[in-house]
Amino acid sequence: MTAYNWENNASNAGSDWCNQNDALMSASNVPGVALTPTITQTFSSNLAIVLTVPTIGYVAADKNHATGCEDVNVTPNYLSTRFKVSVPKKNAPFTLTPSATDGFVYQDEWVNFLDKTYPTAKTDATRTIFYSLDNEPDLWASTHRRLRGDATSTPSEPSRAVALTYAEIVQRSKDYAVAIKDVVPQALVFGPVNYGWQGMVNLQSAPDAAGRDFLSFYLQQMAAAQTSTGKRLLDVLDVHWYPEANAGGIRITESNAEPAVAAARMAAPRSLWDATYLENSWITQCCGWGPIQLLPRLKQKISANYPGTKIAITEYNYGGGNHISGGIAQADVLGIFGRDGVFAANLWPLGGSHAYIHGGFEMFRNFDGFNGSFGNTAIQAASTDMVNTSVYASVDAGNPNRVVVVAINKLGVANSAAIRVWHTTRLNKVKVYTLTSASSQPQVGGPITIRQLNAFQYIMPAHSVSTLVLEP
Repeated sequence: MTAYNWENNASNAGSDWCNQNDALMSASNVPGVALTPTITQTFSSNLAIVLTVPTIGYVAADKNHATGCEDVNVTPNYLSTRFKVSVPKKNAPFTLTPSATDGFVYQDEWVNFLDKTYPTAKTDATRTIFYSLDNEPDLWASTHRRLRGDATSTPSEPSRAVALTYAEIVQRSKDYAVAIKDVVPQALVFGPVNYGWQGMVNLQSAPDAAGRDFLSFYLQQMAAAQTSTGKRLLDVLDVHWYPEANAGGIRITESNAEPAVAAARMAAPRSLWDATYLENSWITQCCGWGPIQLLPRLKQKISANYPGTKIAITEYNYGGGNHISGGIAQADVLGIFGRDGVFAANLWPLGGSHAYIHGGFEMFRNFDGFNGSFGNTAIQAASTDMVNTSVYASVDAGNPNRVVVVAINKLGVANSAAIRVWHTTRLNKVKVYTLTSASSQPQVGGPITIRQLNAFQYIMPAHSVSTLVLEP
């Protein structure tokens, strides 16, 4: 999406695929059609969508390439002949059928196109469009080196691309956010979309980092921009999180399910919040960072520099898609995201089966096969064994006498849990659904009758996620 041209749907995936211009997103030249079917399908499913607004300054002009793989650098002066200049604001009347020959693509006109095509998106809290300020700009010098002034390097050679600076990304963020908000004032803007830890810390060793924490600086500057423009330009602090935790040198994001890797995967969600957990990764070993505590860390930066900013993790994956450890990690992550106030998150597939990861979602969203759901109001839940178990609980605003508990057992043996619920209503029965190594789909378990006052014993199966629905 970084080099996507909405006018004719040309794109360039950079180092992800040969640095070539092509029609991968759509062979059609109808404006925006590479994305409109996806948006329509998303809205028909009652979901929201995050769309990328390119901010790098150039987008693909054509879809031309030789059979196979052809770098745009085979064309002399490719930036001026194979790309169009992409700018934030048109400063002229918009059209839904832009000129294909003027040499420019206007991103506020792209936002206007989306607004006119989906006019209810700005008022529908569920079926809405969120706007992302490009994607992983901290990696542009390697992923989109051609658009950063490097015409000759290859993946095996050192890049000579111009590195992104703190000052540049702040300026780009302000310019494009203003352009978006001028068209759709209600829009929520996501940024800076860091790829991972080093992007959050120093913008991948930006030349003007000068020892300053990048996200703190970014939030400070976006807060100052609100003061100067009179409008909030950054609504959601957006980062990507692919855990670096490993076991024996094998990263947990892989499909590997050896016992040590599976154990590290099931423990890794603790790095999102736990001040007592020190994962095995280069992050905790190289620089004295200590426990990662990602969400408290982000919240502290927001509180200190730009209060009111929401948090999004718009790419994440904990691996193990075809193993119960992947389902356990996914369910744990969802519970943490909900409990700790993450506004938006997107699973990003990494290839291979994701059956157990999908099962982890279903334990919150479809545990009974009929869209049975975790409640919309979180209630306090705590476990006496944070290392081996996790627990999340909820009620429904429309049905406060229905309590849904998600209980996770990370041990390879059954684990007996004494469960007590404080509630003004006496709860008498429990419906049980489980996700175990036996199946990647939730299974119905035997019901439980609560004989004491809102207290009962439950045997969590080995390596499992259990969804317990408590009712009067």
